[in-house]
Amino acid sequence: LEVFAPPGTPIGYVNQKCTVCIPNFAIKNAAKETVLIIKGPCITSRCCTAVKFSVYTKDENVVIGEISKYWGGIFKEAFSKADTFGISFPMDLDVNSKATLLGALFLIDFMFFESQPATGVDVAAGILARP
Repeated sequence: LEVFAPPGTPIGYVNQKCTVCIPNFAIKNAAKETVLIIKGPCITSRCCTAVKFSVYTKDENVVIGEISKYWGGIFKEAFSKADTFGISFPMDLDVNSKATLLGALFLIDFMFFESQPATGVDVAAGILARP
């Protein structure tokens, strides 16, 4: 995923890292240097609880934030396509990294929590991300 601001000027990138089970993304700056890592749970389909993706420093030693998909309740989940997400990060984080994390939130939503239009298959039912 490429993030631009203004249009035509890249400020960051989100790259999915190849893993067997755990969703893993690298947040990169405009120079394509890794600045943050996002790690998700092995199973992204959870009932009655939030699904949390942790945001780590580039060395993966410290959790500095989180992207969460909140459980909306049985009726909202069963009868609505609406989702509720949250994102947290340090206030002093570079503004371009913040914008790129917001782009990562949308990417995570489309990869793990939306239906595939051609098949109607719920992506959240899968464990691995689609290519």
